[in-house]
Amino acid sequence: MCISCGCGNDDAPAPATGAGTPDEHEHVGADGLVYRHAHRHAHGAGAMHSHAPGVTPTRRVQIERDILARNDGLAAANRKCFEEHGVLALNFVSSPGSGKTSLLVRTIAALKEKTPLAVIEGDQQTSLDAERILAAGALAVQINTGKGCHLDADQVRQAVDRLAPPRGALLFIENVGNLVCPAAFDLGEACKVVILSVTEGEDKPLKYPDMFRAAHLLLLNKCDLLPHLDFDVQRVIENARRVNPAIEIMQISAATGSGMEPWLEWLAREQAAVHTRPAENNDARERPQL
Repeated sequence: MCISCGCGNDDAPAPATGAGTPDEHEHVGADGLVYRHAHRHAHGAGAMHSHAPGVTPTRRVQIERDILARNDGLAAANRKCFEEHGVLALNFVSSPGSGKTSLLVRTIAALKEKTPLAVIEGDQQTSLDAERILAAGALAVQINTGKGCHLDADQVRQAVDRLAPPRGALLFIENVGNLVCPAAFDLGEACKVVILSVTEGEDKPLKYPDMFRAAHLLLLNKCDLLPHLDFDVQRVIENARRVNPAIEIMQISAATGSGMEPWLEWLAREQAAVHTRPAENNDARERPQL
């Protein structure tokens, strides 16, 4: 849980339950990107962390529950809006350097003439990834989380308001590089897609089981490097299915394009399922407003 991972400011006071809101602001940069900046590590209704003096384990558990409950409520509202507008939202999660952005760039190149695309980029600092996404041909909004180690449902809601993706769009949410905290925070996505590069080791599903248990699909990336590594593909598959027997697994290379076809087919199936699902309370709006 992020509340106990030490990613916040150690000398900040523990928040009252549900008190306050994140100290954030937005601006439009010279590059045309919309930026959101968090000046304190905020989760849900202003919670930061719980390692300030005097925070008991019981109090910490209560804060965690309050944070997740509020986030889950916002995520449910996000999900309902996505479903009503036929938007397939995917939460891309991984450790830093797995190749998430490179995979998105290649995916955008393959699909930009076929379907509307939008990307929410989550990073602690910089707009480098959002700039790559814009150059590739998709809509993009950058969220800079500061000390925050994951995106939350409220940040996604506000980013979608800025993006205004058209009905039927494919929305990628590229989370902050982290195999721990993003597993616990529902953003309203249809599913989580976890990317694991072959340079990271076969043991990652066992070391970070919550993430792999929460994911629907595992993309084993950088497979072009396999001839140069001591990496056992079968072992990582076994480890992933040990914690999540239902997880789908694909081998891919964002650098060479190897394995892209099954990935694109998977996206097409998921989009078709969203588009054919009966939507309740669907109104005449053409763009999601969360």
